[in-house]
Amino acid sequence: MRSRKVRASALGTAVIMGSVVLTACGDSDPKDDRPAATASASGGAQEQGTAAVRSAYDKTAEAETAKMTVKVKASANGRSITSAGHGAIDLADGDSTMTVTAEGQTIEQRVVEQVLYQKAPDQEKSGGKPWMKIDLKKVADQQGTNPAEIGDPAQSAAYAKAITDDDVSKVGTEKIDGADTDRYKVSVDVARLPGGSQLRDQIGPTLPMQIWLDDQGRIRRQQIDMTVKAPSSTKPDASSAPQQVKLSTLMEYSAFGTEVEAEAPPANQVTDMTDQALRDGQKKS
Repeated sequence: MRSRKVRASALGTAVIMGSVVLTACGDSDPKDDRPAATASASGGAQEQGTAAVRSAYDKTAEAETAKMTVKVKASANGRSITSAGHGAIDLADGDSTMTVTAEGQTIEQRVVEQVLYQKAPDQEKSGGKPWMKIDLKKVADQQGTNPAEIGDPAQSAAYAKAITDDDVSKVGTEKIDGADTDRYKVSVDVARLPGGSQLRDQIGPTLPMQIWLDDQGRIRRQQIDMTVKAPSSTKPDASSAPQQVKLSTLMEYSAFGTEVEAEAPPANQVTDMTDQALRDGQKKS
């Protein structure tokens, strides 16, 4: 039973993390004291590329909704786990519906008002409540981080604000789902992200990404490859979590404007796992 809960939570976190990086709506803290990148008459492709990448989050959010696919590969201690998900997301508030498959198991997932719900077939067959939930805002509060780091796309414009002219380079063009796209390599200054000090200790000073933008400036694909280090306060022992995990996340958007119906399951069908998640977080600190 515990292994199912751990695996489900890990998959949910990975998928949500991907959606945070990809979506944005409006301005947010931290404050940006630098002028936005613009393409002046004397500027070149570098400035144009930076402006396109920094505005892509808002332009994608303006589509309001989209279909979404996610592929995540996590590797640690010589073992890899690959998961894949598909569904739809509300780009304004982050609500989403998704089906996630990993290690031969399929999990139905919903995010509604920053609460993660997951349903695994084996739980329902065993006679228990079919759904589990984790309140992502409470988990974020315990960790002392901004909820944007876990599940609030409306706040993730901070990623765009952490990009400078030197951080963007165009590397080519590519067709994705029939759409022509420009492909960029991007390096995000981790220190400028919400919770940047803690993130810097875990993933290093920069977050490398690749991003594909269509002719309307919207994100069609984004890939992030990083090595996540365990918190320095973690006490190593034979049964502890790995000291670092290599994580690769690939997300794609399509069918902008698609209908999204993300509703919380009936309360009598849900087991609240938030307290368990909070206790697990305390054990790591």
